[in-house]
Amino acid sequence: MKSLTLVYVSLSGNTHSFVTRFARFLKEKHNIDSRLINIKDLKHETFPVKEDFLALLPTYLEGGNGLDNGDTEILTTPLRQFIAAHDNYKNCFGIIGSGNRNFNNQYCLSAKQYAEQFGFPMLADFELRGTSADIERIAPIVLKAWEAFGAADES
Repeated sequence: MKSLTLVYVSLSGNTHSFVTRFARFLKEKHNIDSRLINIKDLKHETFPVKEDFLALLPTYLEGGNGLDNGDTEILTTPLRQFIAAHDNYKNCFGIIGSGNRNFNNQYCLSAKQYAEQFGFPMLADFELRGTSADIERIAPIVLKAWEAFGAADES
């Protein structure tokens, strides 16, 4: 059975809720096990992730509007540090962002910034805890990107 590693940070529980429901969906519908790594539980520890992984994170920014100002990441930086450590970013095939659409330009801005900094694609987004429809929409995108990334690794 294939196993997909999901590296994420969850502060309020919304991202954790999405990740656990997403992992259950992958198991039930695609026979894929998931290894969940919640960065919040690591207390700033890092270690090499040798397998391909997907990153997920909410957006927490300090003030501003997300265009001219207000794009300073707060609270989720341990995920950025984890991805940067040990060149883990080289095994990340994409990122999914979450946020609150009420914040307009700041919606999922952290995921967009990670994608730009590390050179992996932002695959999808969802609002707050995400819905079952979000999981069904996002799963094929993730599986296609994972397959393409793995195929690229093998060539």
